[in-house]
Amino acid sequence: MGVDVGSVRVGIAICDPDGLIATPEATFARDAGGGTDLRSVLDLVDERGAIEVVVGLPRSLSGDEGAAAQAARDWAAGLLRLRPAIAVRLVDERLTTVDAHRAMREAGVSTRRSKSVIDSQAAAMILQVALDTERATGAPAGSAVGGRKPRHRSGRRTEGH
Repeated sequence: MGVDVGSVRVGIAICDPDGLIATPEATFARDAGGGTDLRSVLDLVDERGAIEVVVGLPRSLSGDEGAAAQAARDWAAGLLRLRPAIAVRLVDERLTTVDAHRAMREAGVSTRRSKSVIDSQAAAMILQVALDTERATGAPAGSAVGGRKPRHRSGRRTEGH
């Protein structure tokens, strides 16, 4: 499962069981104080049988991390605290929201109308980068939250993230 954590919304994407194609799934309201967004994501993890959650880490073009990156790190750590058994990874998400806006514009969807979909589209792009990286390198993309190693099947992961 892929996640794009924003200050207002949390976008969610899922992939097929073979880990080939990421697709937008849902968008939840961000609840920084109450954690209902974390619980909603975990409900979807359970429903979809996800074995890993890939959270986008927003960095500047230079690679520096600011407040948004710290918020994503904190959110990912909160998810892991609520569900220690799930693998949670942080993956560089530079430009995914920009790419999501462009894709929606190119598809003829108004940016004003697509605000709720942009975040799940960005999550799909984050997840797709992670899937492609893992397929190309044989190693999980990004870095594990809490030092947890991802689960593998037969030496490589083949089920949905």
